[in-house]
Amino acid sequence: MRDRDRVIHSGAFRRMKHKTQVFVYHEGDYYRTRLTHSLEVAQIARSIARVLRLDDDLAEALALAHDLGHTPFGHAGEDALSAAMERFGGFDHNAHTLRLVTKLEQRYAEFDGLNLTWETLEGIVKHNGPLTGAASKNKPIPQAITEFNATFDLRLDTFASAEAQVAALADDIAYNNHDIDDGLRAALFTIEEVVSLPLVGGIFSEVMNRYPGLDRSRVIHESVRRLISTMIGDAIDETQRRINKLNVQSAEDVRVCGQPIVAFGDAMSANDKALKAFLFKNMYRHAKVSDMMTKAKGVVADLFALLLKQPDGMPAQWNVLCDGAGTLRTARVVSDYIAGMTDRFAFEEHRRLVAIEGATR
Repeated sequence: MRDRDRVIHSGAFRRMKHKTQVFVYHEGDYYRTRLTHSLEVAQIARSIARVLRLDDDLAEALALAHDLGHTPFGHAGEDALSAAMERFGGFDHNAHTLRLVTKLEQRYAEFDGLNLTWETLEGIVKHNGPLTGAASKNKPIPQAITEFNATFDLRLDTFASAEAQVAALADDIAYNNHDIDDGLRAALFTIEEVVSLPLVGGIFSEVMNRYPGLDRSRVIHESVRRLISTMIGDAIDETQRRINKLNVQSAEDVRVCGQPIVAFGDAMSANDKALKAFLFKNMYRHAKVSDMMTKAKGVVADLFALLLKQPDGMPAQWNVLCDGAGTLRTARVVSDYIAGMTDRFAFEEHRRLVAIEGATR
């Protein structure tokens, strides 16, 4: 409970209200942001954890913290910052979340970070699975995680707790469903197109048949509500089935059983995959979204190049951490600074710094 409360009171949590989920902030006040997305994930995670008699406070804390490390402009911003940082060790939003909660948040008199429990830190780092060992995806481990793990072992070769797995699946449930809602509201696709999807189409059709003449907005909300409930129910049933099959009796059993215990069943997994493919094609790669994300990548790339060359363009408390233009240390400071920006502030800083750059030429 303390971990959850410290996450909520952090500066990084507040900044998520102006960080992109899919739509940049000025495209409309109704669309989800990183903050509202995280709140929806927390509600779903807590519901699942409560039914499964897990630690719902831990699940909620992890859900609220899982996106703290995201850059402005969503995944487009992360791609741009990762490319800029490639020769300096790269950038990863999960690793940056760890840096935020263990170092960069400086609010307390006796320690840096938020002084979170081992279970919360483990869940932040491993909610998508082990980082080393046979069950890992054999991807390079971000430097921030490697350095922290050397002094505070998070057991990178095991699965995370059931609560962390719940938070990860709740993330999928939340963004799939609110992206249907936001995509329809933004007219990126139509209800008629959605009806062609397995599961989703059946639910939309059922609502429209049961409530003929219901206005479009209520059709969408009622259908999304039912879809969320259906996905939650499937996740609970499949997780209970795996707990029984694997004879999971303890938190340690969850970590060493060799596979996730929190998951969809096979049929729901197939439905989830079809929905993700639809949203990727019709929403995330839609011209309206792609054009803005291309601009956003340019903003992040410009900011990094300008500040790496002229770190005194950052506020004094950031500039003092640097050791000169173009160095590894300065690059990491610039990366931390940019990653913490909101969409709005990134646009404003870009305009300011580009104007200064132009005036000095």
